[in-house]
Amino acid sequence: MSRLIGTVSRGLRAPIIKSGDNLKEIVVNTVLECENNNDFKIQDRDILAITESILARSQGNYCSVDDIAADISNKLNSDTIGVVFPITSRNRFSICLRAMARSKKKIYLQLSYPSDEVGNQLFDAELIYKTNINPYVEVLNEPKFVALFGNSTHQFTGVNYVDFYRSIIEEENCEVEFIFANNPKAILDYTKSVINCDIHTRKQTKALLLANGAEEVISLDDIMTNSINDSGYNEEYGLLGSNKATEETVKLFPNNSQQFVEEVQEEIFNKTGKKIEVLVYGDGAFKDPVGKIWELADPVVSPGYTNGLEGTPNELKLKYLADEQYKDLSGDELKEAIKESIKKKDNELVGKMVSEGTTPRRLTDLIGSLCDLTSGSGDKGTPFIYISGYFDNYTNEE
Repeated sequence: MSRLIGTVSRGLRAPIIKSGDNLKEIVVNTVLECENNNDFKIQDRDILAITESILARSQGNYCSVDDIAADISNKLNSDTIGVVFPITSRNRFSICLRAMARSKKKIYLQLSYPSDEVGNQLFDAELIYKTNINPYVEVLNEPKFVALFGNSTHQFTGVNYVDFYRSIIEEENCEVEFIFANNPKAILDYTKSVINCDIHTRKQTKALLLANGAEEVISLDDIMTNSINDSGYNEEYGLLGSNKATEETVKLFPNNSQQFVEEVQEEIFNKTGKKIEVLVYGDGAFKDPVGKIWELADPVVSPGYTNGLEGTPNELKLKYLADEQYKDLSGDELKEAIKESIKKKDNELVGKMVSEGTTPRRLTDLIGSLCDLTSGSGDKGTPFIYISGYFDNYTNEE
């Protein structure tokens, strides 16, 4: 009988990982123990994924608010700075903002509206249609913003982020003035020293500011790129991908992810003779249709992955084959015709009708999203994800 099960994604429970733990050994032993328990059988091209948070924790890759503040002071001379396009997040950005406030005397905080870069809304976007405001042009101060849109709270968290961010800054004895604008150049009417805090558009924003009169600009990936007072750091991403650990500490994105995945792949091959693919993953890349939040607040979905995960899917659209190419066939005849098409498919299907409608995304982004949804972000206790059959297709029988 043909195999009826396709792709299976499993969350693997693991010990609580602490700084200094040998994560490679823990990961490999967990997978081998699952196979010994007959939970699954390790096969070539299976996928093992490890959350970035666990890798960073094992590396002890943390820094403090004081470390961040010291680095900002070293890199920006002015005591008055602009902070442009931060996301509205208690976990991701609030502690970084505390460090900025601790390092300076005044902050002009420019928020995009109606939402931040990843979709967190300051207010319901439909309210714009009830005004004469052009959000691409209008620069609003706080009184005008409140008069137009009120004091809205976030749909899911119940937080008013203007008030929340104000409280953080003022707790550090720093003055704050809010600006609401979607053009980063607006900040230059207030200060020429800027931290641009956007994630995926950071290079364009930084270049635009420098081209229009900014005197000193740094992005989040310019902060904590080196150790401060023996702290952790991330040479490539700095504060991007960081998360609040405690009220005074931040967990940074992990270092040496590529080396780690290659070592795990090699160790499992040495112990089993099977070559699986391995990746480190953070946020998935998907959008919540209700909350409008785009999940990807990390700089990348996967900071490290083995070379078998490079590229994009190369798949035929079964619906197209069944409804168009083989519309006159049915039953076993249709099944065999489709299998034959899959066996003979081109190595490059981009732009061809038979692949139209298949997901045009990178494998690492698709797989990372699957892993993020499987592991969750709370108390499931499954920081390792094992995926079987991801690269199978309709022709695989075993």
